Amino acid sequence: MNSPAPALYNHRMVGWLSLGQLITWGSVFYAFALLMEPVERELGLSRAQSSLAFSLALLAEGALAWPVGRWIDRGHERAVMTGGSLVITAGLLLHSVVHSALGFYGAWMLLGAGLAATLYSPAFSIVTRRFPNDFRRAIITLTFLGGLASTVFIPLVAWLIAQLGWRHALWVLAAIHLCICAPLHARVLRHAPASAAAATTTAGRSRASASAAVAPASHYMRTAPFLLVGVFTVLLMAVTAALPPHMVSLLRGAGLSESWAIAVPASIGLVQVLGRALLYFFEHHFDLHLANRLIPCLIPLGLLALLAGAGHPGAALLFVFFYGMGNGMLTIVKGTAIAQYVNRDHVATLNGALGLPSAIARALAPLMLGVLWQPEAGYTPGLWVLLAASVAAVLALVGAQRWRRVPRTPT
Repeated sequence: MNSPAPALYNHRMVGWLSLGQLITWGSVFYAFALLMEPVERELGLSRAQSSLAFSLALLAEGALAWPVGRWIDRGHERAVMTGGSLVITAGLLLHSVVHSALGFYGAWMLLGAGLAATLYSPAFSIVTRRFPNDFRRAIITLTFLGGLASTVFIPLVAWLIAQLGWRHALWVLAAIHLCICAPLHARVLRHAPASAAAATTTAGRSRASASAAVAPASHYMRTAPFLLVGVFTVLLMAVTAALPPHMVSLLRGAGLSESWAIAVPASIGLVQVLGRALLYFFEHHFDLHLANRLIPCLIPLGLLALLAGAGHPGAALLFVFFYGMGNGMLTIVKGTAIAQYVNRDHVATLNGALGLPSAIARALAPLMLGVLWQPEAGYTPGLWVLLAASVAAVLALVGAQRWRRVPRTPT
């Protein structure tokens, strides 16, 4: 029995999903950086205590990555992303009425659960299932609007907090998720493909011998390429998770004016989109594996610029360029590394296996940066730690590429 032909690439569906990514990243993930200081003042929290809330959100997101992936594989993608938007609505409303650290932590754990069902990981899985022949193009497209999240929402949330106060600003953000994101996901994610298990049952009866030739996912989890890609992914996810919630405070502490402290992180989104556009239009004109090696190097270059600049606006602009370009294209590198260097048949399972270690790293990284902050030195000690981690990640990816290519080289 022949398998059904893959669905044709749907530009409209991917575009609407991209809008959901822009809203969710901007109104939750990037908004924390602006909410942190007013919440600290009102609840009497230290920087380490407030950072813990974001870490708990990331931990909740990662802990739910495996079940969310399995629900999507079983064809429940519409319920997953629509439900996730409703959970975020509830989390933002709960956040608006907190009066204690415990309530603050609970709100962000709930928000983390909603993020697990609405951010890039579930969206990437959905377009991979729907468009197996065009998933890389769909993933790059999804990240275009997602990359503008900081550019759109950092100024918007800052304005809402200034005009309404942080509690009422959260009401506006909750209304956006309830009135836009939830209906959007409910509408565009109808008619999900059959679950992988069902497809295997139907098509596999007449080709059991062919199925037996495919090694199980557990086999690849013990290989060097998978372990090295895992090191690369976990370390760079930690670096890129540590910076956003501290970005505004970091730049203020580096001596930048208030306008620069808001403008610099907001402009990162524009640079991210530029990097993704370059990758989208020109990736067929250069060696993909060379690009995958060079792109992650932009992250440590950006951190070096920030460390060397000592608060100079020019150094901040270099940071924006290197970090923004690197972070923008890094999303695509991380999203496709397993398929390119480990195995394509078990991409969802292998990526899911990295969910827990990635969640722990992402959860601890913002807390670590908050703990390493010092009144005299500011964020400098933490930035050096992030620089070392990013360099180690680049070396791990290079190792995964070389190890994977060895068997293919003629002897």
